[in-house]
Amino acid sequence: MQLIASSVRKLIPAFVSLFVATAALAASTDEFTGLTAEQTALANQAVEFLSEMDRLYFGRIGELNGGLRLEVLQFPNDYADHQVQVARGPVVEKAGRMRVTTKKPTAEFQDQRLWSRFFSVDVHPKSPLVGMLHAAFVMHFNPDGTSAIGGWVDVLPGASSDEDLELLKQTMDAVFERYAVDGAVHRKMSCEGTRSEGARRRKPACVGGSFYGRDMMSANEENFRFMTEAYRSFLEAYLGLIEKRKDDAYTAADIAAQEAMRRNWLEDRFFSDPFTGNVVPYEVWSLSTLPPAVKF
Repeated sequence: MQLIASSVRKLIPAFVSLFVATAALAASTDEFTGLTAEQTALANQAVEFLSEMDRLYFGRIGELNGGLRLEVLQFPNDYADHQVQVARGPVVEKAGRMRVTTKKPTAEFQDQRLWSRFFSVDVHPKSPLVGMLHAAFVMHFNPDGTSAIGGWVDVLPGASSDEDLELLKQTMDAVFERYAVDGAVHRKMSCEGTRSEGARRRKPACVGGSFYGRDMMSANEENFRFMTEAYRSFLEAYLGLIEKRKDDAYTAADIAAQEAMRRNWLEDRFFSDPFTGNVVPYEVWSLSTLPPAVKF
């Protein structure tokens, strides 16, 4: 994918160290203005967590692909600062990561934020036996004192085996049990979504969970620990499956299942997801989330 460079749009293919890759995640002290001491401490923890996930994610992708080459897109506008990093290779065909810091609302369903972070990864392995991962994390504090933490962690299965999907489900079940969270509620949300999503919505395996919706969790220490542990555990388990299945043989039927899944994900991006449709610029979400190839 080639983009036209400007003062606000720069696509920079380069060999980049993980130190440089994660440096852009750091927060400035100015952005904590208006937060309480407790909120500031939690916001700093979130920034540290996302830096940890960046190192874990691209570190494992580099190991799987035998090297790491990152495409970096900086895309600030009046509404948010967007940063995308993408790695490509022989085992993981495309691994995207998007970070968004909101400045002001773009769509009617958004509220003003005092502080926010959005972070997502989208993984498209070459093998159809693994499926693709979409994992998002969001946390924000509002001027009225309210807050929220949430996200979405699940796979679009493609030709994934029941055995591998059960492993992912058990990984998430362990976190649900540890924090006494009703997993059925969040799996139902992952499968069904919200009314704002269109008919061509993604078709996940429903082994992870959605933590979006009208009644999102408040941003506090307990919910932060739950959400970050769920995110980390699911991501690590999924990356382990790529390692496990990377040399396994697959069939033409498996490839067909992968192609149908990738087409479904593209349709979700264009026609269903309210954020790709109304909030996040096309240049940002297309580079970060879309499959490396789609067949119709």
